[in-house]
Amino acid sequence: MNTEPLTVAISPCPNDSFIFAAWVLGRVQEHLSRPVRFAWADVEELNQSAARGEYDVVKLSSAAALTLTDSYEILPAGAAFGKGAGPKLITRPDSPKELKTIAVPGLGTTAFTVLCAALPNGFTPVPMLFSDIVKAVQDKKVDAGLVIHETALVYARYGLELRMDLGAWWKEQGEVAPIPLGVIAAKKSLPQEERDAVITTIRESIRFAQDHREDVWPLITTLAQELDDETLERHIVAYVDELSYDMGQAGRSALKRLSELASRTAAAHAADA
Repeated sequence: MNTEPLTVAISPCPNDSFIFAAWVLGRVQEHLSRPVRFAWADVEELNQSAARGEYDVVKLSSAAALTLTDSYEILPAGAAFGKGAGPKLITRPDSPKELKTIAVPGLGTTAFTVLCAALPNGFTPVPMLFSDIVKAVQDKKVDAGLVIHETALVYARYGLELRMDLGAWWKEQGEVAPIPLGVIAAKKSLPQEERDAVITTIRESIRFAQDHREDVWPLITTLAQELDDETLERHIVAYVDELSYDMGQAGRSALKRLSELASRTAAAHAADA
């Protein structure tokens, strides 16, 4: 029997911490036959770690997960989809109309993939940690910033303006499927029964958090970038729903559409090169 810990890595954003809190805190039934070791990291760091095969179960940007399907299986539970909401392109009031430099939370993120499609004339991406983007825009180091997680809900409190909501842009393209922002993936080398146990545990963790918010809230606030309860609650309501419990056909269709969008954008950029 394998006694090595199963490594599970997630981002500290509120939807991930809400989904996994009960599991992390030991408040759900243990379905795995070996111990679990949790890790937290920025989502782009997780994308890069998964490319190196460093974690057994990992939160990934959907765009990154679609490039790693040879080694990772996208699980039907634990994902974040946006229904008309998503990453936001923000600027200063004095930012130029034509944006040349944009701070982005990583070149492997879904946000960056969709932004490239939304701005076909191109721009210079400046990758950085998501929590540093607002200050980079304020300090005029870049023309604009692409914000994700809970900070995307409160850009105005930092004196910044909305230039484009990528969730709204996605919907305006006639997309029926929600925008697929992040997913949970497991190594295909794991036994099927272990992957199934992870899915079951994630679902039980979601149900516990929904029924016992007061028990998981301290962990969520400890990990969050924005600390006020209202912002955290808005973020969780926006991105944890029935598709997080089971993405179903709607979620699979969304991932297919994202894959097609990424392929078209890459082909267009190659043609322009």
